[in-house]
Amino acid sequence: MLKWLVVIVLMVIVTEVFRPGLTRTLRLGHLPGDLHFRVFGRAFHLPFTSTLLLSLVVWVVLRAI
Repeated sequence: MLKWLVVIVLMVIVTEVFRPGLTRTLRLGHLPGDLHFRVFGRAFHLPFTSTLLLSLVVWVVLRAI
């Protein structure tokens, strides 16, 4: 359980560090199925498609190892 927690924290850190480059080059966060909306003056971003795509890539990489 602790290993998975460490892996998840590291993935979040790596994703946040490389997010500006990924959004410009791979358009992650702006794919069809990623929701962007405003409610009561606050912006919300729900990247459903980007999350599924990244999960699939991680799964393929882990299966290859």
